[in-house]
Amino acid sequence: MPTDTLQSSDSATTANGAHDAPTLKGSEIFVRALEEEGVDRVFGHPGGAVIKIYDAMERIQPSYDHVLVRHEQGGTHAAEGYAKATGRVGTVLVTSGPGATNTVTGIADAYLDSVPIVVFTGQVPTHLIGNDSFQETDTTGVTRSITKHNFLVRDVNELASTVRQAYHIARTGRPGPVVVDIPKDVQMSEAPFLYPEEPDLDGYSVPGAAAPSQVDRAAQMIEEAEKPLLYSGGGTINADAPEALTRLARKANIPVTTTLHGLGAFPETDDLALGWLGMHGFYHTNMAVQNADLIIACGARFDDRVTGDVEAWAPNAEIIHIDIDPSCISKNVYADCALIGDAQEVLQQLLPKVEPKDTTDWLTQIDEWREECPPYEYEASENDDIAPESVVEQLYEKTQGDAVMVTDVGQHQMWVCQYYKFGQTRSHISSGGLGTMGFGLPAAMGAAFGMREGRDLDVVCVSGDGGFVMNAQELSVAARHGLPLKIAVLNNNYLGMVRQWQSLFHEERFSHTDLRPTNPDFVKLAEAHHCVGLRATSPDEVGDVIDQAWTVDDRPVLMEFQVPKEEMVFPMVPAGAASDDMLTEMFNKEKMAEK
Repeated sequence: MPTDTLQSSDSATTANGAHDAPTLKGSEIFVRALEEEGVDRVFGHPGGAVIKIYDAMERIQPSYDHVLVRHEQGGTHAAEGYAKATGRVGTVLVTSGPGATNTVTGIADAYLDSVPIVVFTGQVPTHLIGNDSFQETDTTGVTRSITKHNFLVRDVNELASTVRQAYHIARTGRPGPVVVDIPKDVQMSEAPFLYPEEPDLDGYSVPGAAAPSQVDRAAQMIEEAEKPLLYSGGGTINADAPEALTRLARKANIPVTTTLHGLGAFPETDDLALGWLGMHGFYHTNMAVQNADLIIACGARFDDRVTGDVEAWAPNAEIIHIDIDPSCISKNVYADCALIGDAQEVLQQLLPKVEPKDTTDWLTQIDEWREECPPYEYEASENDDIAPESVVEQLYEKTQGDAVMVTDVGQHQMWVCQYYKFGQTRSHISSGGLGTMGFGLPAAMGAAFGMREGRDLDVVCVSGDGGFVMNAQELSVAARHGLPLKIAVLNNNYLGMVRQWQSLFHEERFSHTDLRPTNPDFVKLAEAHHCVGLRATSPDEVGDVIDQAWTVDDRPVLMEFQVPKEEMVFPMVPAGAASDDMLTEMFNKEKMAEK
């Protein structure tokens, strides 16, 4: 659990003036509390344990919109996509039992990726809790290990204050999911309604600025370094710190690498941008990590997909770690200098203390590694097949980086990270820590709703055939709301990433990864859900399909690109290997030639 400390009982002090407040039923208090919180969209699905809330919404007609999702997991991923695209808290409302348990994957995904969402679940009446009642689940027990905090509301007088606390906890510090379980009798009981101006959370504090002595030490380490490297993660974006990070990199002439969630924190078209690092990061980037003498990590947690063999990772580098969560400091990689605080505040502290540096020799060395194994290069298929990398490149050419790119999980996810050049913050949305197949479509739907709240960017979802069908039902929701989603399904008729591992490490025993016998016709699937379906089967059709998709602006368009099953993602650091022990495409060709 993130270590924003929390000491709170189930009770909350009623604010002064409650005797003047209107008396409402709990269901009405809930609806009004979301209005007071400034919620503008709720992703939900009704059921018996929340029917009173849905009835209250129909009677009150609140200022926020409700989106009826087709599956509760889709609702949580939609809330994640909304939160990641907008920086606001996503909201979910579901019933008890299966409604609550269906949200667990999305909650866990949000927890591992530090996404602020609040999930409200219905519960059986308090006097029936523990009796194995119909559609009863110990929701707080089930979600305790995958939430930043959770609540079971037993008294209607605590409902409004609990809602206030939930949103505050979700958005502050290291963001994360919060669950609020509301029994049916609490929804039916009456109490005065007064929404607290401030949350009553004794002991809950959020780090701000870092210790000045540590900032001075970090500045000295940067001054002395000859081969510095900035390593930016999703926490940089959560803190709205990309501008400060960019200023620091350019002022000190320090190259920048980003994690999967850090993409967009630094312009990928900048001369100092190295692209992303880790298991499928670029060759020159991983070589830079392994040869750096200083790594400045900002809002990153040194996860295993970045580090591989921790003992062999960045062996020559001292580490400066900027993070708001103290529990992440020295958890995986020892931090020589810890700057605990909000990333934007810490970078603002650091900027005036850092002087311009001459890193010409270091940047020249990185360029030499780049020439050894050039990024953004691949060979066209000899069989007139569509190269999946080319689809991503043409999507970039179409959007010029002015789009929110949402991916599912698998090979296509890696190709997007490699071949799409992200130029602005909150333009890349993906499932990282949990690696959830089925994430892409509902998250893209949530992001598209978010684009209606101020930002005007196309939302593009790139998915594989395996992951797409896991939550394909949300197509009809996107169509119902006229969302102009552009969906690219890279269809190789296999579970591609698993097949790649089977090919490289399991002597090509392709156990249960062939989807050809049961894969749907994706064009018909789109049309059945009231969307437009298009298909490309050869390279010369790719551009035409993309152009045609962009002429549709009143519903989603699904573009199926049929790609060969043999395609693999390179470079690749095998699990547990050192970051400079990479498999490259050349290795793959030599390996295939031996067979």
